[in-house]
Amino acid sequence: MDVIERPTCRVIQPGAVTYHGKQGHDYVAGISAESVGASGLCMIMLTIPPGGRAKAHLHESHETAIYVLAGEAETWFGERLEQCLAVKAGEMFYIPAGMPHLPVNRSGAPCTAVIARTDPNEQESVRLLPELEHFVP
Repeated sequence: MDVIERPTCRVIQPGAVTYHGKQGHDYVAGISAESVGASGLCMIMLTIPPGGRAKAHLHESHETAIYVLAGEAETWFGERLEQCLAVKAGEMFYIPAGMPHLPVNRSGAPCTAVIARTDPNEQESVRLLPELEHFVP
């Protein structure tokens, strides 16, 4: 008879595990399918250095919520990355599933954020969009 392990409460220490994402940044691993067996969400931390930018991408079928802890960044979004919103410390930002986007930190200070996504496997739904890179100055 197989023993099925039930999920339980866990504490994760941010900074214990980092990884380089397809989007081009280094992430602090947090809550995910890999770390705690999450089945419906992922929560990680990201610091975008001054002048840093991600690769154009989208998350297929998964929503994203971001809370900026420190600094500020702008995110270009839309089918041709034609729209832009700036988000600063203390603000939250929502990205719908399947929305092409590209975050940029044009400030002189790091931008640190907590990111939550409805994809428990953080990198699984990432689809790079290199054809959009040239739309963001």
